[in-house]
Amino acid sequence: MEALKLLGILIVVIGFALKWDSILTIMAAAVVTALIAGMDPLTFLQTLGKSFISNRNMLITVVVFLLTGTLERNGLKEAARGVMAKVKNATAGLVFGIYGVFRVIFAAFNVSFGGVAGFVKPVVMPMAEAADERGDHKISRRHREELKAMASGMENVAWFFGQVLFVGTSGMLLVQSTMADLGYTVELPQLAAIQIPVAIVAVAVTTVYYALIDRRLTKGDARQLEAEAAAGTKGDE
Repeated sequence: MEALKLLGILIVVIGFALKWDSILTIMAAAVVTALIAGMDPLTFLQTLGKSFISNRNMLITVVVFLLTGTLERNGLKEAARGVMAKVKNATAGLVFGIYGVFRVIFAAFNVSFGGVAGFVKPVVMPMAEAADERGDHKISRRHREELKAMASGMENVAWFFGQVLFVGTSGMLLVQSTMADLGYTVELPQLAAIQIPVAIVAVAVTTVYYALIDRRLTKGDARQLEAEAAAGTKGDE
């Protein structure tokens, strides 16, 4: 009898495997699980409402995805690439460096741009690609994949070190409590002041490192494109 309570999981697996409507599949699984557990309709609705309230922050992520997708469909990437066409001597390394500076500043005020999915992919990546594809230059598949990794890396570095500059974040409170357990009393503003040079050095080192990698990849694009074309030709044969 206890195994019957797992029937909802089986419904979800079958529904996703057969590509049924996701929302209807999940709701069907929830209803079946509630019936098997002997839950009355009022309790079931109360449980759904409680789960909705406790996980409402997840809806923000859904809204960001929908908004980003709508903007991309209506030319967000093309607009981002168009901005780089007006900037002379720009490179992907420079784009990442500028983004890192702005990211760490806004992170210090606990303001998020939407992360990798909401901002890096639809805005930063097209700008970086456009900067390296200036003129007749074409970037290789390997170069493009490296740009994706560097864009995500800069997002992580700037956000990780920048958010701790905001007094009262969970990271700051964790550091303060850890120091207190070790016998050191440290105020949050003092921790933020100590973190400032650390954040600056982290973003600066990452910027220089990515700029050097991007420069090396740009120089080797022609050779890499030839190798990729040769590999494609052999694959077709």
